Amino acid sequence: MTTPAFDLAIDIGPLYGHRTGVGVAVDGLITALRARDDVRLAPYLVSFRADHDPGHRKLPLPGIVASHIWSRTDRPTADRWLGPGDVLHGTNYVAPPTARATVISVYDCWFLANPKAAGPLVRRAGRTLRRRVAEGAWIHTSSAATAEQARTLLDTDRVVSVHLGPPPQSIAVPTITPTGLEPLLGSQFVLAIGTEERRKDLPTLVAAFGTLAADRPQVRLALAGARGDQSSEVDGAVAALTDDARRRVHRPGPVDDATKAWLLRHASVLAYPSLDEGFGFPILEAQSAGTPVVASDVGSVGEVAGAGAALVTVGSDFAEPLAAVVDGTTSRLSLISAGHENLARFSWDATADGLMALYRRALAER
Repeated sequence: MTTPAFDLAIDIGPLYGHRTGVGVAVDGLITALRARDDVRLAPYLVSFRADHDPGHRKLPLPGIVASHIWSRTDRPTADRWLGPGDVLHGTNYVAPPTARATVISVYDCWFLANPKAAGPLVRRAGRTLRRRVAEGAWIHTSSAATAEQARTLLDTDRVVSVHLGPPPQSIAVPTITPTGLEPLLGSQFVLAIGTEERRKDLPTLVAAFGTLAADRPQVRLALAGARGDQSSEVDGAVAALTDDARRRVHRPGPVDDATKAWLLRHASVLAYPSLDEGFGFPILEAQSAGTPVVASDVGSVGEVAGAGAALVTVGSDFAEPLAAVVDGTTSRLSLISAGHENLARFSWDATADGLMALYRRALAER
C-alpha cells in the first residue's frame, strides 16, 4: 500500500543571508525531500523585509519582534499565514505556534547549558523552544550526543537523532590564491573555520599556536569566520602572542565557498577546539578535502569524525597534537585515509528517510 503524501511547512530562513552550518543542513535536507513524492513542501521564513524566492511563503513579522512575542505567548499562530496543514519543521532551534504536528531541529545545546553566556536573542529562542516542547513538539538532533543532552536540558523524551548528510563536495578549488591569503600559499598553516563564538573556544587555539610557532617559523594560523561574542577575547589572545607569531595570524573573516575550499585544500591541519558540538560540518569538509583534523573530544565530534581525527580532551595541551600532525610524527596519511572512509557513512537521502519517519510519527500522534 502506498503511504499517502502529507504537507510539510519547513523553515527555510537559514538559506537567506550568510550561509552557516544550519543553512548547509537545511539546503541538503530540502534538496533530498524535493526528490520524494510522499511529501509536499511548503517552505516559509519569518521576515518582514527579506526578498523571498518564488514559492517561499513569508510570515510577515520582523524576526526580532517574533522572537519577543513567541517567547511569551502562542499568538499569532503561523497557521494564520500558512493555512491548514499536517507537519511544521522548525529547522533552526525554534518553531512558531501552530496547530500542526511540530518538529524542531536542535543542533547543539550549548545555549541551553550556558544561558548566561548567550545573548538576549538566543536566550529568547531558548524560551520559545521550551514553550514548544511543553506543547508536545518533537526534537530532532543531528547526533546521539546532542540527543542525550537535549533530553536532560529540555526535560523531554521526545527526541530523535538523525545524522545530517555530507557538506557539498562540488565546489571547485580556485586556481588563483584568493585576495588577502597570498601569505598562506606555500606555507604550512593551521586552519579554523567558524564564527568567533564562545562555544568554538578560539582563544585556546591561538594560545596553542603561540607554542607551536615558537620553534616553527614557517607555520601560520588562519581563523576564517565572522566576528562573534568571543571576538574580543580572540583579539586579546592574538595580542598576547610574540610580535613574530602575531604577524603570522590571518583573520580573513567570513569566507565564501570557493575561498573555504582553497583554505581546506592548502591547510596543513584543521583545528577544531570546540567546547561543544552538535554535528561539525567543517570536520567532514576537511576530510573531503584530504586535510587532517585535530579536534576536541566533546559532544558529537567523535561520533561524526570517526577515526578520521586526532581527538584532544578539553583542558589538555592542544599544541602537542597539532605539532604532531604538522611535523608528520602523527601519520597524516592514516588520518586522511580514515577521513575519506568516514564520509561514506553520511547521506542526505538517509537524513530525509530518518526525518520522514519522525514527521509521520509526529503526525500519527497528532
